[in-house]
Amino acid sequence: MSEPETVTIHTDGACVPNPGPGGWGALLRIGSHELELCGGEAGQTTNNRMELTAPIKALEVLTRRVRVELYTDSTYVRSGITSWVAGWKRNGWLTSAKQPVKNVDLWKELDAACQLHDVTWHWVKGHNGDEGNERADRLAARGLNEAVQAAAAS
Repeated sequence: MSEPETVTIHTDGACVPNPGPGGWGALLRIGSHELELCGGEAGQTTNNRMELTAPIKALEVLTRRVRVELYTDSTYVRSGITSWVAGWKRNGWLTSAKQPVKNVDLWKELDAACQLHDVTWHWVKGHNGDEGNERADRLAARGLNEAVQAAAAS
């Protein structure tokens, strides 16, 4: 049996102001192929929601189980999915302080998306020259701008 293919994903989210309109972006690479994804919400959202949406949308486009190297500049997303989610699930989606988990809808979506693949999470410092992160940042900004323009036009 051959090794599963590896997809490298860089994700980012943006919100201006926070809370406010937001955008997300993802750059997927497999071999020499690339796919850029972006989107946004013109209404009230948060940076954390956009940071969570980006990897969800990226993982959702994968059509078969693959190995994923996923890069984010959000410690909230990386820590949440690699450390906190297991405890939240055990506690009925409550924090250790017995409070409802914020953004629980997106955490559940991300957890489910991760179960379909072999995901390794990486943190990268944002705005620090990492080419994949810089491109994901530009995609998130594009998603934000497109959402705001679409809302203004309607």
